[in-house]
Amino acid sequence: MNTVRCVDLCRFFVQGEQQIRALDHVNLEIREREFACLSGPSGSGKTTLLNVIGGLDRPDSGEVWVAEQRVDNLSKAGLARMRLHHIGFVFQAYNLIPVLTARENVEFVMQVQGIPAGERRDRSMAILQEVGLGDMANRRPAQLSGGQQQRVAVARAIVSHPKLVLADEPTANLDSATADHLMGLFVTLNDKHDTTFVISTHDRRVMSYARRLVGLVDGRVVSDEVR
Repeated sequence: MNTVRCVDLCRFFVQGEQQIRALDHVNLEIREREFACLSGPSGSGKTTLLNVIGGLDRPDSGEVWVAEQRVDNLSKAGLARMRLHHIGFVFQAYNLIPVLTARENVEFVMQVQGIPAGERRDRSMAILQEVGLGDMANRRPAQLSGGQQQRVAVARAIVSHPKLVLADEPTANLDSATADHLMGLFVTLNDKHDTTFVISTHDRRVMSYARRLVGLVDGRVVSDEVR
């Protein structure tokens, strides 16, 4: 079964008098439990494709399906529900809430989902232990290193058991050792939770972890390699 299906996606932006084809008739299917990387130089369309898949942006034409539900024509409320219940996001800017502890940041999505407080606490502590931060649950983001903050963001993305995790250049602000640790964590979570991962990157070290590598250039899929 496909977790993601993109059908003839186009997304255009106007820059001055020039039209930029960020996505140029993209067709792509990502199956359940895949660990895929979108690779390509800056401006290749990686982030735009992730944003369209995640419902953060809409295509100018074409269709996007996530978990057998068409995403591109949902209302704002429908998109919010889809993202809340089916998609986890990891950004290169960690997007943690500064006044909340690591545990409270991880709990936040579950709180919006209406999960009871006791279950939220148990699940958030379990996932923080899993990412190696159980002893830092009560620290706020400013008290954590960049790599630790990114692991909190990963815990938040995975704790509600989404069908799909989208990660946009998640190692961009990390040193090489921390980046390797994070990618190893992604692989472990992919194996353990059967969660589909789609990661955008131009870092060859990150690409080495991919079980499927999709290359983009000028908004087009130019290669698709299963490893």
